[in-house]
Amino acid sequence: MYIITDEMKKQLIGEAIKMLARSYIPYSHFAVGAALLTKDDKIYTGCNIENAALTPGNCAERTAFFKAISEGEREFKAIAIVGGKDREVTDYCSPCGVCRQVMREFCVPSEFVLLLAKNVDDYKEVTLEEMLPMGFGPENLC
Repeated sequence: MYIITDEMKKQLIGEAIKMLARSYIPYSHFAVGAALLTKDDKIYTGCNIENAALTPGNCAERTAFFKAISEGEREFKAIAIVGGKDREVTDYCSPCGVCRQVMREFCVPSEFVLLLAKNVDDYKEVTLEEMLPMGFGPENLC
């Protein structure tokens, strides 16, 4: 299992919070920011991007994953996720099912950590396995 220090957790959450300002949310007004940590401690960030046609939009978590994957990354330790109406975080923000499935494609469920945060000091830490029990992954197709 990967080691993620408290300092690194706080840095990840802080980066996710910064991404709230970059969210494109003219319809829902619900901003989400994410910061993804690779096995080599590199951070990729993402924000949600809405679209008038709805389905072409993209979640913050997938934006971070797709940025990292497009740069050649394939192994990940953790992701911090924050979100809230009008860019104000008031509660924990959990990833949608599609994002959980993307995480499942690239992460070891029992080892990958999700930090669902209100701020750098108030967060819940769960594994992908807890968020997506009995998930379908690449090994199911072999």
